[in-house]
Amino acid sequence: MRRLANKIVIVTGAGSAGPGWGNGKAAAVLFAREGAAVLAVDVNPMAAQETCALIVAEGGRCVWHAADVSKAADVAGAVERCVAEFGRVDVLHHNVGIVRTGGPVELSEEDWDRTQAVNMKSFFLTCKHVLPHMEAQGAGAIVAVSSVGGIRWTGIPYIAYAASKAAVLQMTQSVALQYARKGIRCNAVVPGLIDTPLVRASLSSAYDGAEMDEIVRRRHEQAPMGRMGDAWDVAHAALFLASDDARYITGTSIVVDGGLSAAAVG
Repeated sequence: MRRLANKIVIVTGAGSAGPGWGNGKAAAVLFAREGAAVLAVDVNPMAAQETCALIVAEGGRCVWHAADVSKAADVAGAVERCVAEFGRVDVLHHNVGIVRTGGPVELSEEDWDRTQAVNMKSFFLTCKHVLPHMEAQGAGAIVAVSSVGGIRWTGIPYIAYAASKAAVLQMTQSVALQYARKGIRCNAVVPGLIDTPLVRASLSSAYDGAEMDEIVRRRHEQAPMGRMGDAWDVAHAALFLASDDARYITGTSIVVDGGLSAAAVG
């Protein structure tokens, strides 16, 4: 099946924070395998180029673009690049997020502001610049990435991250309902414990400086299925929501957490 045949997709956060597969990188590659032309956007140009090269090597269509999606001018430039290269925007897959550890007392104001800018304001900005194109063509799909941290306490003081990812869910519903009669759908993926390079890079401070092997072991044990998910689990959920298979689904979210949010966390 080529569920995104002839679709034009913008993937933000399309690179990876290190060797391996991040959520955005996996999504960009999967979308291309399903027939989409992809604009791979990342704040790190080398990461965006790497993802793009993987897609092109498989015979797919991809252009990379460096942008900080917390900045309006960068977002506008990315959308303009997509339209210039491919003629339109059919799907926006908004996949960015940073984590800063700390509760309201420990966290600095600067870390709070930066987390909201990257995780929440960026979603506002990407919608702001993509929606006029989708409205003009009478069709479009937006898929945001939130987090179980936005709906549950996960045992780690991620107050800025949790607040920003909760906001993404409400923004998803607001956009979905405002644009429902204009042919535009907006949904979210809510990952739980996912093993990605970015997650590994941010874990030490959250687990009191434990060794990575021990941290990974704990997180596998915490998941009801006995293992963390990976970037492909998130990517496949995003693919479904982006495709016409989900043509009557809007304003909702798919939780990809192996049962974590359904369990009582002690």
